[in-house]
Amino acid sequence: MDKVIKNLKTKLGPSSDYIYRELLIDKVNVNIIFSEVLTSGDDINQFFLTKLTLLSKKQLLSLENHIPTNNIKIIKEEEITTYLNNGFLICIIDKIYAIELRATLERGITSIESELSLNGPKDAFSENFNTNLGLIKRRIKSEDLWWEEMKIGKCSKTKVGIIYMNGIVDDDLPKQVKSRLAKIDIDGIIDSNYLKSELESENKSFFPTLISTERPDKVAMSLLEGKVVILVDMSSYALILPNFFIDYFHTTDDYYQKSANTTFIRIIRVLAFFIAIFVPSFYIAITTYNHDAIPLSLLLLLKAQRISVPFPAVIEALFMIISFEILRESDIRMSSTTGSAISILGGLILGDAAVAAGIMSPIMIIIIAISSIAGFVFTSIELVNAIRMYRIILLFLSCVLGLYGIYLGSVFLLYKLITLSSFNKPYLAPFSPFIKNEQADAIYKSENKGIKYRNPLLSKNRIRGEYK
Repeated sequence: MDKVIKNLKTKLGPSSDYIYRELLIDKVNVNIIFSEVLTSGDDINQFFLTKLTLLSKKQLLSLENHIPTNNIKIIKEEEITTYLNNGFLICIIDKIYAIELRATLERGITSIESELSLNGPKDAFSENFNTNLGLIKRRIKSEDLWWEEMKIGKCSKTKVGIIYMNGIVDDDLPKQVKSRLAKIDIDGIIDSNYLKSELESENKSFFPTLISTERPDKVAMSLLEGKVVILVDMSSYALILPNFFIDYFHTTDDYYQKSANTTFIRIIRVLAFFIAIFVPSFYIAITTYNHDAIPLSLLLLLKAQRISVPFPAVIEALFMIISFEILRESDIRMSSTTGSAISILGGLILGDAAVAAGIMSPIMIIIIAISSIAGFVFTSIELVNAIRMYRIILLFLSCVLGLYGIYLGSVFLLYKLITLSSFNKPYLAPFSPFIKNEQADAIYKSENKGIKYRNPLLSKNRIRGEYK
């Protein structure tokens, strides 16, 4: 076994966190190797070494039968570094044993931070894979909840879990996911969003085709719909796929409230989507080209506010949009104690000063503020970014062509949505293609939707409760 130790020291190099110990127990040479930053020192001293020193020679030669632990394996020499870097202690006698004695390096289960809800569970995913899987299994206590493990990343060898409901999910979907993941050639996976960018590499649109969430209840709902979930070790966000455009207008709160309230809120979200994209460009079009599109009294009021402004309306709008984005980015990056102060300073004091100095018109500040705030109705930062990009595109089109530019931009937007797909599923479903039964939970929410039918694009079993 000296050769094994020598080869291991050569492979691991000068890293001083790897500890090598040689013990003599009942005239048997025992070598143990572990990483002091990944393994628990208390467990090694109080559990493993205490038990080890009490064993006889015969017991040492069959260690797997005499160490009371739930995870002890006999491994090959080439597997030593993999287990070492996963928090295992390596014990070399006549065989090579890997004993799990991981240190606790992750935070516990915390409350939700980015996808807040008024009702429903408040627990969120953490950076521990087993904890995250447990949060899902607490909600779905079924033997049909299957998951498969993959290792991705040449250097990181990150544990990735593909989770789905056997008997509900379309059989081709997990195969597609595994096939795409197997093609990922990258040095390391630090977070689930690394996989997200790789899985969306074929998506040439600004709109996201995967959902990233920290909510276990949202994941459980998606699994029961027939979707696939990807968990990544050391990431507190799970990926849900495939994803439809209408999914961004739904929240978990929708299923904890009365259907009338949910339907009203969804209509508000749809209006917010159109306001966020179209309001600035419409204002530019009617004040620059299409004066007859609004009443004369309103047009005169808008023009009067821009008399002292030295810039064209489109320059004014771009300046306001960029200023707002700078303010938003600084608010995100700053600590919570100073972020609110920056928002107040930028939003109130500087805005008021710009109007007083005649650089900006009050109506432009209102237009950009309403448009930007409407975009924040959605929790997905990718969707917010897509809205921002199309807002700017339509702004330039309206500057050049007026309302005709908005029409062209709308056709282009609709074309991108219609032709977009997520894992070969049409992005605009259930509207294109039209699925009659799914209209009960698209914008309008029926009282009893979710009890009987599943989306036929996702599940091979249409009727709930009959998937066996």
